[in-house]
Amino acid sequence: MNLKNKIKSNALQIVASFLGLLTISVIIISCNPDDTQIVANFNTLTMQDEFDVDGFIDPATGAFEIGDGTAQGIPGWGNNELQYYTDRPENAVVEDGMLKIIARQEAFEGSGYTSARIISQNLFEQQYGRFEARIKLPWGKGLWPAFWLLGNDCAENPWPNCGEIDVMEYLGDSPTVVFGSVHGPGYNGGDSVSKEYELQNGRFDDEFHVFGVEWSPNRINFYVDDVLYQSITPESIADEAADSIDDSLLDNAGEWVFNRPFFLIMNIAVGGNLPGPPNADTVFPQTMYVDYVRVYSAD
Repeated sequence: MNLKNKIKSNALQIVASFLGLLTISVIIISCNPDDTQIVANFNTLTMQDEFDVDGFIDPATGAFEIGDGTAQGIPGWGNNELQYYTDRPENAVVEDGMLKIIARQEAFEGSGYTSARIISQNLFEQQYGRFEARIKLPWGKGLWPAFWLLGNDCAENPWPNCGEIDVMEYLGDSPTVVFGSVHGPGYNGGDSVSKEYELQNGRFDDEFHVFGVEWSPNRINFYVDDVLYQSITPESIADEAADSIDDSLLDNAGEWVFNRPFFLIMNIAVGGNLPGPPNADTVFPQTMYVDYVRVYSAD
């Protein structure tokens, strides 16, 4: 071995020894420095639902939110959505080892569609950790399924100030693409901090995939299966808010509001500002299959 190669070999050994000491986080660096991301590992299971008991959802971890948003003061759920959420087994049932959330085209309580929205508010809420679910998604124009988290103080601290973490959103007419986002003061709605992940082989309506976030005090990482595709920090939030002229007048524009417990939500919306309404090619019923939901903490 010549001197040059020996020096190189020794340097690599030193680097390898250093990396072996990193048990809490792994730094992933690509050729693009903007893609530098840090992964935090969470190993202590704090909540899980494997959906292995047929029938109703587990009332210890989930409850139904009912209606079209009118009772909550946000008709159309604030997005001009078309569905009425119910707690009927026609719209949500546990069977075959999974939770099935089912969107149907039917006249019900003044709406043309029904679906289900399941929340863990006041049942299970957690600040920081890994939140993940294994899901197979529906397909068709106008379908808008989501797995997301909402700050537990939205009643006193209205959205977007309470914060929202969209672990996974998906538009049914784009079956190879999902996206993850965060919403807060000065960065919400169309100005949210968001990134798409495109599946290179296959479709999200053909097979199950794991969607997750790992959330720590100063970072939220977004995953599809074992792929880390987005990392959001207080700095990236502040940059996004600074780009919004209208929101720059807010005293708390760009504030990092992900410092409180959040609860989980799973639903299929039909129609709305983002996907638009179903069309003649959209086939109903459509089902979101959830194999499991698991939440971990760091200790």
